Amino acid sequence: MDYNNQGSVPPPFYGNDHAVVRQTNAVMKRVYVRMFVGLLISAFCALGVASSPAMLQFFFGNQLVFWGMLIAMLAMAFIIPARLTRMSTGAVLACFLVYSALMGAWLAPIFLVYRLGTIVYTLFITAGTFGAMSVYGYFTKTDLSKMGSYLMMALFGLIIAMVVNIFLKSSTMEWIVSIVGVLIFVGLTAWDTQSVKRLAAANLDPQLADKLATMGAMNLYLDFINMFLFLLRIFGGGDRN
Repeated sequence: MDYNNQGSVPPPFYGNDHAVVRQTNAVMKRVYVRMFVGLLISAFCALGVASSPAMLQFFFGNQLVFWGMLIAMLAMAFIIPARLTRMSTGAVLACFLVYSALMGAWLAPIFLVYRLGTIVYTLFITAGTFGAMSVYGYFTKTDLSKMGSYLMMALFGLIIAMVVNIFLKSSTMEWIVSIVGVLIFVGLTAWDTQSVKRLAAANLDPQLADKLATMGAMNLYLDFINMFLFLLRIFGGGDRN
C-alpha cells in the first residue's frame, strides 16, 4: 500500500525524542498486535472449515459462494484504503477482521492438499523470515521507497505470469513463480514496515493514527500470508495429490 495516497504527508513530529519514540512504539505495537489477531482468526477459520465437510461443501461446492467470497475480499482490499478517512476506526478494524476470516475460509483447502507437518514447518520458516525482514525495515537507515516501487511493478508482473501459467500448466514456471513470489514479499515486508514506522513517528490525529495502524497490520498480514503460500508451494511440492 502506498501510504502517501492517504492525502498530504503529515509533518514530522519535532517534539522530544523520547516522545517520538513512545508514539512510534505505541502505533507499531497496535500494528503487530492486530496483524497477529488477524493471523489467528485466519488460522482458526481455516482449521474450522477444513475439518467440516459441510463447510467445505458450502464454500467450495457452491460456485456462487466461492466467487462471492473472492470478489468480497478483492473489493475490501481496494475499498478500505480508498475510504479510510471516511470510515470510523471501529469500522476499519471490523473490516480487517472480516477480511481475515474470509481469507481463513479461502485457505482451508491447504489442509487437504499438504501434510500438517509441512504446513507447520513452512509456517515457522515464514515467521522467521518475516520477523527478520520486518526488523530490518524498522531499523535500517536506507530509504526503501524506490525499492518498494520496483517491487510493486514486479508484483504485477508476477500476477500476469501466474495467470498465464494457469493455461500453460508448466511445473518449471510454477517453481520460478514461487521463488520470485517469496523474494517479492520478503522485500515488501521490509518496505511496509518502514512505511508504517515513518507514519507512526509523524504528528498524526489519534483517530487517523489508529486507522493507519489497522491498514499497516493488514498490509503486513498480506505480506505474511503470501510469503507463506509461496513457500508452501516450494516446500510442499511432494505433498500434492
